[in-house]
Amino acid sequence: MRRRNLAVVLGAVAGGELFSRADVAGLTGLTRAAVSSLVDELIGRGALTEVETAPSGRVGRPGRALALSDRGPAGLGLEIGVSHLAACVADLRGEPRLWRRVERANAGRPAGQVLAELAELGAEAEAAAAGLGLRVEGRVLAVPGVVPKAAQGLVEHAPNLGWHAVRPAEHWPRPQQAPVPENEANLGALAEYWQAEQGAETIVHVSAGAGIGAALIVDGQLFRGAGGFAGELGHIPVHPDGVPCPCGSRGCLEQYAGEAAVLREAGLTAGGDPVVLLAERARAADPAALRALERAGRALGLALASAVNLVDPDGLVLGGAYAELAEWLLPAVRAELAARVTVRPWRPDTLRSSALGRRGALLGAALLTVRRIITDPTRLPLA
Repeated sequence: MRRRNLAVVLGAVAGGELFSRADVAGLTGLTRAAVSSLVDELIGRGALTEVETAPSGRVGRPGRALALSDRGPAGLGLEIGVSHLAACVADLRGEPRLWRRVERANAGRPAGQVLAELAELGAEAEAAAAGLGLRVEGRVLAVPGVVPKAAQGLVEHAPNLGWHAVRPAEHWPRPQQAPVPENEANLGALAEYWQAEQGAETIVHVSAGAGIGAALIVDGQLFRGAGGFAGELGHIPVHPDGVPCPCGSRGCLEQYAGEAAVLREAGLTAGGDPVVLLAERARAADPAALRALERAGRALGLALASAVNLVDPDGLVLGGAYAELAEWLLPAVRAELAARVTVRPWRPDTLRSSALGRRGALLGAALLTVRRIITDPTRLPLA
């Protein structure tokens, strides 16, 4: 019961407003004495702090309000991409306090080597966070691959990295501090829901990097599917007799709207940042780049129309690299949705691009620890 009440009080303060202890009591229905005891414990665990508020105009001293601590507990997000390693630390307010990124060609490299380099980057990030007064309480790893629900700590398959059945803990300098892996598309969707979504509770979030991933938030909860494999939008056939796909099928979305496919259609070779390159060419009105992005948008709209008809979301978000190319993708996506979502009311403003862009998955990895603390403050040690 006390654990639940600690979460209730911390969740009330996490809502964003400055509440006094009396306000929290009124909001939660707990007695003032109970709230005072719970607040004292949360302060002792480093989750809350009390701040002075401005005078109200009445005679007397300024009031005291509760706020989430911007020091102490924090979450560390780590990310392995095909061409980079990255780290992010977020405090309990959900604020990212530092970012680290290094360019690395990770595809085909031994998993142990990649993870050893990531561990070094993570240690540097934790040291820098300590200098800000932050203490990492959990580590989560965003990976472009399949993470089964039933096998904790396992990356079953990450085709763009060349990984099969990799357990990060087996390659981490201190296994007990190894990050818990999670699919990058899932983390991007969670970050969008926690940080950027305005009121939507059922969200289809689609993102792109070397591959295409999607994630579904249903009634505020991540939908993982029976085995944790939900979200493989990139392998939905948009042209059943189309281009062969390495997965063994034909006409998959990735063969029309994936990074490599769009570059190929635009007549561009890989080199540098492909998203920046495509955006530069599109801004310059390069016909091949515009044609490639329009073709990708049509294919993406075709796949998303099926998702919309099946799920009926009130939020449809283009994240990852798609967010940075949304200016040229969205017109074709909207046209396909308007033509194909016909059996139910469709609001065009349901579709938008993410404000988090390619940082979404990494931020979601850091925030996952933060959200777990908010829902169970007993994860934190007492001072």
